[in-house]
Amino acid sequence: MTETDDILVQVLEEPSSTVTPSGDRKSVRAEQRRQLFRTPSFIIGMLISGFWIVCAIAPGLLANWGENDFVTNAAGTSIPRQGPSADAWFGTDGIGRDVYSRVIYGADNVLVNAPIAALLAVIGGALLGLLMGYYGGWVDEVLGRIIEAILSLPVILLAIMVLVVFGSSRLAIVLTIAGLFTPVVTRTVRAAVIAEAQLDYVTSAKLRGEPGPFIMVREILPNVTNVLVVEFTVRVGYAIFTVATLAFLGLSADDATVADWGLDIAGTYNLIQAGQWWPSIFPALAIASLVIAVNLIADSIEKVYRA
Repeated sequence: MTETDDILVQVLEEPSSTVTPSGDRKSVRAEQRRQLFRTPSFIIGMLISGFWIVCAIAPGLLANWGENDFVTNAAGTSIPRQGPSADAWFGTDGIGRDVYSRVIYGADNVLVNAPIAALLAVIGGALLGLLMGYYGGWVDEVLGRIIEAILSLPVILLAIMVLVVFGSSRLAIVLTIAGLFTPVVTRTVRAAVIAEAQLDYVTSAKLRGEPGPFIMVREILPNVTNVLVVEFTVRVGYAIFTVATLAFLGLSADDATVADWGLDIAGTYNLIQAGQWWPSIFPALAIASLVIAVNLIADSIEKVYRA
């Protein structure tokens, strides 16, 4: 056996971790986490998101009234359509409920449905992206055409069509949003997997005779984790907006009495022309603040991972 053959045998026998050592990956990720917590935009985004998470978990700690309690005056009479005041910080709605308290209670629906839908979309997109990027060929062609067909349709319009057919239960809403976001995640993961599949550590694993599923899960997947994290945070922001939009259009699992940002805007936005802006503006600001916070987190993570 020649010296060249000896070297080739050593390369084939060495585990792929020698190309991308797990210890190095851990140290890199630890440094990335340190950088994240030194990034002002990430800290601000986490603080705002943390506030809304607390609202969703324990609204009673922050709300002045129950979500369906009526604000009353000294005589015990409800005071509907009152502007922001000391008794009702964000004013009262058309029947006298405290807008501030309903904004606090309304965080629950969005912060339950949106992250779950985004997580399911990332899981589905990671699976399809790995298959398309690694195997290519007819697998990539067939799945690629299906994904392009789905992406050609407006997300909200497609969601409305699905929910009208299958109903607007919470499960249906989550699965619909997850299904609509999966193609976008798939396309991003596919591009990352194609780039990784050309590297030496993947070639070495193939020469060792490792099966495709093993290479995808044990070799490629850890190296595209950063892409998945960024995609998850980005999709959460889009999912928040989509959940609120569907609720505004009347496609919500909750009834009209339950505090929900989208539902509350839908029921009060026509009062703006009459000068009663507070019942709809404050829930809209809540949606905007949460989406902006999530986007700040996503942008910070992306910048750190690309550095």
